Amino acid sequence: MAFIALGGCTVGPDYQGPPTLASKTLAAGRLPHAPSASAVAPPAARWWEGLGDAQLNGLVETALRQSPDVASAQARLRQSRAGLRGEETSSRPKVSAGATMLRMRSPDTSALGTGGGRGPLSLYLADFDASWEVDLFGGTRRAIEAASATAEASEAQLGDVQVSLAADVVQAYVDLRDRQARLALVEASSASEDQALELTRQRRARGVASQLQLEQVLTQADTTRAQRLPLQADIIEALDRLAALSGLEPGELDARLGAARPLPEVPANVPEADPAALLKARPDVRTAERQLASSQARIGEKTADWFPKLSLYGSLGFSAADPSHLARSDNATWLAVPRLTWNALDFGRVAASVNIAEAGRDEALAHYQGVVLGALRDADTALARYGHQRENVVLLRDIEASASRAAALTGERYHAGTASTLDWLDAERTRFQAEQNRVAGDAQLLKDFTALHKALGLGWAL
Repeated sequence: MAFIALGGCTVGPDYQGPPTLASKTLAAGRLPHAPSASAVAPPAARWWEGLGDAQLNGLVETALRQSPDVASAQARLRQSRAGLRGEETSSRPKVSAGATMLRMRSPDTSALGTGGGRGPLSLYLADFDASWEVDLFGGTRRAIEAASATAEASEAQLGDVQVSLAADVVQAYVDLRDRQARLALVEASSASEDQALELTRQRRARGVASQLQLEQVLTQADTTRAQRLPLQADIIEALDRLAALSGLEPGELDARLGAARPLPEVPANVPEADPAALLKARPDVRTAERQLASSQARIGEKTADWFPKLSLYGSLGFSAADPSHLARSDNATWLAVPRLTWNALDFGRVAASVNIAEAGRDEALAHYQGVVLGALRDADTALARYGHQRENVVLLRDIEASASRAAALTGERYHAGTASTLDWLDAERTRFQAEQNRVAGDAQLLKDFTALHKALGLGWAL
């Protein structure tokens, strides 16, 4: 009965959960309700589908399925789960069985006058052994607890890889469509300026335009054309990056994504969610919390070494000269041994191992606090940037509309001969820059939208 009572004893500190998450920040209202794909801790926040781009959805799905980073994280998860199963088996009895056949012959001693040797002899042996270490003070239970928390941390790490990967694919796709849209603007503006250059050359030939005006138009046209090569290089870089994120070779996506398409539209209205609940479910926060739980359990595992260990050992064997006689009771031998061990002279090593485990717990706690602070910073910054960029995009679109109207009016006056070349060039330059800024603003809004979902830890699915 004493052993049964001791078997329920578990030494070491019990895990009481992590410290309170961001109570001051949430109480101060620094994190208002934010857009998300679900209300609380979604198992799969497919937020990118809200952008309404089928090609983007396919790219994200391909990346989540084929990315080497995801495959590596999945392998780590399998390793940790296998480690947990290994710890669980250590709490169970261990049973082994064996069978042996011996065949021997005694030496020939006839030369010594003692007669000939004995003929070959056969001996058959069969044995069954069992051993079990009774977990008197919970060391094995603490080891299983630690391994379980480690497996859960690996599961959260896989989610963190998925969050980052989905966000990286969306941002790379936005970069691609942004550069393609800008290149289209450059080509359209260049075509318009080429027409103006030809008209100015004709006017110069008739003596209506000066050489200075011709040089000004030529400079403007060359300046616009010079923007093509950097944009084309950026497009290739974005295509290669998308291929790498998707686990594909460079160039495999060129035919599929080479044709320009508009930037996706950010949803006008999205559901609200509780930032505190989302931050608790953020994969890197969950990883750090599970690592903290694992390190706390390791303290109990090491503390159990202070106390005696009880092992039970039993063996049942059979031996006979004929295999058909092995099962006879008179050929059986058995052994049952309880064994109590205590490293009473090794307490210095045990104390050192406990101190190491306690320091590991303190390190894990500090790491958890750092991860939480980083998550709060990311969420606060992402919310602010996203809100401000939405307002900025509205302003950029108003500027673009105004610049387009001004350029159209100035162009009419220029062709009618009532506006100077310099006036027309200034108006075209302003219009072109406003269009470029609007496209860049739309792309930045998409990136901020993506960063917000990444900061809230959305986009993971096991």
